[in-house]
Amino acid sequence: MSRSRRPFTILALTVIVLLVVYRLADPERRTITDDVRRTAGGSFVRLSDGVTHYELTGSDTGRTVVLAAGSSVPYYIWDPTFDALRDAGYRVLRYDYYGRGFSDRPDVRYTQDLYVRQLAGLLDSLHVVRPIDLAGLSFGGSVITSFAARYPDAVRSLVYIAPGFRRTYSLPATARLPLVAEFTTMLQERAMPRAQTTDFLHPERFPDWADRYRGQLAFKGFRRARLSDWRENTNGDQAAEIAAVGAHSRPVLIIWGRQDPTVSFKGSAALIAAIPRAEFLPVDSSGHLPIWEQPALVQPAILAFLRDAAHPDSTSHLSRGATVP
Repeated sequence: MSRSRRPFTILALTVIVLLVVYRLADPERRTITDDVRRTAGGSFVRLSDGVTHYELTGSDTGRTVVLAAGSSVPYYIWDPTFDALRDAGYRVLRYDYYGRGFSDRPDVRYTQDLYVRQLAGLLDSLHVVRPIDLAGLSFGGSVITSFAARYPDAVRSLVYIAPGFRRTYSLPATARLPLVAEFTTMLQERAMPRAQTTDFLHPERFPDWADRYRGQLAFKGFRRARLSDWRENTNGDQAAEIAAVGAHSRPVLIIWGRQDPTVSFKGSAALIAAIPRAEFLPVDSSGHLPIWEQPALVQPAILAFLRDAAHPDSTSHLSRGATVP
């Protein structure tokens, strides 16, 4: 072999080895079929960009509360709150974003517009009467903010639980190289189920959390959706949308675990400053998911807030425009 050809040969062999490793290690081996969906629970509806997995419960005449999940955990993340709201007589809707859970993984650009369009289309398809009460956990805070900014008259109240918002960021040089980001993301995914448990202050109390999350990694398109979201939203600054929410008169509740390792509790100060009328519930002994770690405190607070939101002039039992201690 000539020296001039050796680098190209080494490169070709390296690519072949990486492709073999990718194939062998890739957990995405299944397709979400009708048979798979029959075992999933919940319901399914075809919207403009694909099939959405959702669960809607409660009286048709009840007031509708919509629950928007975090960035990658499916709608089961809302289990405690979903049950509490249903038992209190609300009509409750939760759903999986495109690319997550048992919803389709369409080969589209995963922009913020996609998530807003999915929610609006779901409400239209199910003939949900507006205004609605919207709750967003983590990334769900970003989604409900964009929705409320775009459809202000459709939203009666907002509940933020440890919300994460879009900020501008730069991509590394490798982000758009063919296969490079796919390969590194695939390797990262192998650690994701266990990494989800770090959302809790006491993960030992939720021993099945990683296994519940692991199931969705087997379905083709999860990685493509995550990568597209990462690549498409570099300029997604939500400052203007947060300001629009802050300028609106609707009731807002902010809930945040003091020991949140995922979205820092310190961020609550900036959000309260942007929405000074918001009611604020800091939660002791809780990480990123206070609805799971402190349900006896958080679920009653949400129910009380929603009761008050139906009568905006009533006096709340929570602090309004609070500062972070």
